[in-house]
Amino acid sequence: MVKSLEQVHEELNVWGFPHHPWEFTVGNTHIVLNPKTLVMTWIVMLLVIIFTVSATRNMNMKRPGKLQLMVEEIFLFLRGLVYENMDPQKGAGLMSLIFTLFIFLLFSNLWGLVPTMMSPTADVNTTAGMAVMVFFLVQFMGIRYKGAGHFKHFLEPFPFFLPLTIVEELAKPVTLAFRLYGNIYGGEVLIAVLLGLLGLHTFIFGGFIPSVVWLAFSIFVGFIQAFIFTMLTIAYVSQVVKEHEH
Repeated sequence: MVKSLEQVHEELNVWGFPHHPWEFTVGNTHIVLNPKTLVMTWIVMLLVIIFTVSATRNMNMKRPGKLQLMVEEIFLFLRGLVYENMDPQKGAGLMSLIFTLFIFLLFSNLWGLVPTMMSPTADVNTTAGMAVMVFFLVQFMGIRYKGAGHFKHFLEPFPFFLPLTIVEELAKPVTLAFRLYGNIYGGEVLIAVLLGLLGLHTFIFGGFIPSVVWLAFSIFVGFIQAFIFTMLTIAYVSQVVKEHEH
């Protein structure tokens, strides 16, 4: 019997995570939260902390461990991207944020591949929150290095283009959020559809069998999407901190 997505997700919820949205009102604002997304996000945050602390706790310059080498390679790779796109003096202050952003997104994207778990980035609220953070980071960096001159680009090349430049600026976080959400959520839905088609006997270890089928592709997508989000963040920041060439 073919199962619906709701039935599949319900049978995969072996840990009893709350799945009904929490709804409450603050003032005139109605807020809806997905408790499962919150739990998954907290777990990913804990995993990131454990990973980075384990990799840097006993650092050895002569004989670095495997985790230390992994973190160093990721950091050097990201630093190369930052320094290629902006002044190293300006980019150095962003490295902690860029590194943390990439690691968090990578862990979030891949966490849904663990049987019975879910990627926080498969919820649009998570990706939207990350995109809004990037939007305000871009505005902050622009004001920091250019002051009020940061807002001049809204009037370029002509002042009557102001509505279009505002829409363009607001479109950046929207595309960031939905690109990441769509790719990660789509992968998880595909696995759930396979489970519904293959039947109950495939629910061994929380749907391990169909997960393995798509494991390599899903890992690739997880890495690529974390890289794209981080790379676009670097590109947006570099655009506003670069001085105009005469």
